This record gives sequence, C-alpha cells and structure tokens, in this order.
Amino acid sequence: MTPGRAWGMTGMVIFLYVVNYADKAVLGIIAQPLARELGMSSSQIGLVGSLFFVTFTLGGFLAGPLNKYLTLRWALLALGLVWSVVMLPLIVSASLVMLIVTRMLLGLAEGPASALMHTAAYSWHPPTKRGLPGAFLAGSASVAKIALAPILAYITVEWGWRAALVALSILGGVWMLTWLTGWKEGPYTTSAVKGAGAAASAATEPSVPWRKIFLTRTFISCAVLIMVVYALTTVVLTWLPSYFEVGLGYSALQAGSMFALPSIVGLVLMVSSGTVTDRLSQKGYRSRVVRIIVPAVGVLTCGLILVFLPSISTPAIAVAVVSIGYGFGAIAFPLINAAISELCPPQQTAGTMGVFLALMAIGGLVAPYGTGVIVDNAATPAAGYATSFQIIGVLGAIAAVAVLVLANPERDRKLIRSEA
Repeated sequence: MTPGRAWGMTGMVIFLYVVNYADKAVLGIIAQPLARELGMSSSQIGLVGSLFFVTFTLGGFLAGPLNKYLTLRWALLALGLVWSVVMLPLIVSASLVMLIVTRMLLGLAEGPASALMHTAAYSWHPPTKRGLPGAFLAGSASVAKIALAPILAYITVEWGWRAALVALSILGGVWMLTWLTGWKEGPYTTSAVKGAGAAASAATEPSVPWRKIFLTRTFISCAVLIMVVYALTTVVLTWLPSYFEVGLGYSALQAGSMFALPSIVGLVLMVSSGTVTDRLSQKGYRSRVVRIIVPAVGVLTCGLILVFLPSISTPAIAVAVVSIGYGFGAIAFPLINAAISELCPPQQTAGTMGVFLALMAIGGLVAPYGTGVIVDNAATPAAGYATSFQIIGVLGAIAAVAVLVLANPERDRKLIRSEA
C-alpha cells in the first residue's frame, strides 16, 4: 500500500459519490419544467422530494447486511447499476405517480450507499487520517453541483428534462466500467478483519453490542445535528434553483448555474477544515476538538447567518447569504462522520455508519415537503423560501449548542470498550 494507491482507490469512491449526488440533485434542476408539464404545485414537488428520503432512510439500514453478505466492490456496483436505470421509465411514461415511484426506488437504492462509500474510502486510511478523505467524499456533493449542475441545466433548457435523465444514466455506466476495472478494498476495515486469519484476529478489537454505540451521548447529539444539516442540504437539492428562478427572478439557466455557488463555498471550507483537522489530530489534539467543536461551531455560524435571510431583499445578497450559510454548515458532514467512525470497532463501521446516515436522512423526510407547504402559503415565493431557510437556521444553532455540550468521542469510546 502506498499513499498514491490509497488516494487512487479513494478517487474512484469519490467519482461514485459525484454520480450519487447528481442523481439526487437532478430533481431540483428539472423541477420547474417537470412541474409545468405535469401540472404540479410546490407542495407536490416538495412531497416528491420528501418521499425520496422516506425510502432513502429505510435503505440506510441495509448497509450493514449488504456489507455482511457482499464485498464492498459488488455491493456498490449493484447499487450504481440501479441508480443508472431506475429513473428511465419516467422518460417513457411521465406522470406524478411514475415520478414518485421512480424517485422512491432511487432513494431505496441510494440509502445504503453513503455508509458503504465511507467504509470503502476509510478502508484505505487509518482513523487519524480520515478527516480529509471524508471531506472529499462530502465535497463530492459540491463537485456534482459545481461541475454537473450547469451542464444538466443547459441540457434541460436546450433538450428538455428527459435528456438530463439520459445523461445521468450514461454517466452511471461510465462509472461502472471504471469501478469494475480498478477498485480494490483497503486494509483498514471489514475485509482486513474478515480475511486476516486467526493470528490477526487475536489482535482485532472484539465487537461490542450495537446499543452501546447508538445510545452514547456523542452518537445521539451528533445524529440530531446531522439531521438538521441534512435538512438544509435536501432543501438546497430540491428547491434552490426554484428559489433563484421563481423567488429571486433569475432565468432558468442562471438559476441552474448558480446552484453551484453554495457548493463552491462548501467545498473550499470542507477541504480546508479536513486538511487542518487531520494535521491537528496527528499532532495529538483530541477528537473532541477537531471533530466535534470545529463542525459544531460551523453549524452554529450557519444558523446565525440564515436567521437573517427573510430581512434581505436584494437578490445577489440573498444568494450570498444562502451560499455562505450552507458552506459553514457543510463542514459538519466529513468531521462528524469521522467522529462517529471512531466509536466502533473496524468490523462494525459499515453498520454504525449505516444507522447514523439513515437517521441523518430523517431531515430529508420533512424539509422538502415542509418547504413546499410554506411556499404555497407564503405571501410571495421569495418570502416562503427565506422563511424555510430561517427555520432550519434556528434548529441548526440549537443542535450545535447541544453537540458542544454533550459530544465527546474519546469518552464514549472508552465507555463502550469498558462495558463490552
């Protein structure tokens, strides 16, 4: 194993994450032309967004079983194949029912993926160096919106929303070919534990009861925080182009292109925080400092910024506020995920991350539909979208304070081990 090989393997997982988030984000890009063709209200668009996360949440609990019965290579290949084809029936038979069915099937297939992708990437990096690869994984959402959202917006404007779905299907096929020809699992997680043999097994940490992991103050408080941050992410995925177009008056192509702005800020802050916190961790700083305090302060900053959005009437400033607020909130994903991965023995990483990320998706069950209802009942669309972001900001600030008070990975890891 060399650093170049480790990052090469991680790069393939990042490529998959880009495809994953492009499939999520495409609904936000095609929402308005799709709504006009099918005669959907904002509440119905939001309902479609939320129903996706119902099955996404359920699918998250499948990460552990998939990791148990399949290798990471074949489990992720199967999921990628489903993503590539599941939306194609909508092209042939476009209706609200078909949209709901295909998005819910997509959610079920995407649910286990995040935990498995984190496990796959972590398999090439020791625990003290997982902040930066975690940042690149979380940053894949930003890459999808920076690199692919303007392209998908252009395709939608020029050739229609069906062409955008076909383009994503082709991208998924390209990834599958790359994955089949190159990816191997690394030495730091499940396969090392399963295949090391009796001698190595003696040195492996024993498994611990799942409830001891899930009932720690770190797991519970971080789960609440990540639910709120994910609620913000799902509103951005589902509604941000509509907010820019219908709420702030930009054209469809401008709105699709500006979809990337919050992601640019988020990517810069995630990579920067991942790099800095990994270095601090290797210098001996406690995990509570680098993977709890830093992201919690970021989410607190995000909340305080978004609270003021309804009072802003200038479109350019509103775009800047949403972008900066989202960016500070996004740093929570890689750092909190790395903190949660520290709580459990290596062979329980996929199961632990699967449950954690399934709980995270609860934020997506409520936020897209809730935003649609708020917009339908607001004085103006702009006021409705701004109010939704403000509510999420208040909840994020409260959750961040709770994490600062309750979460401590070192303490809870020792507690879990002592009671095993």
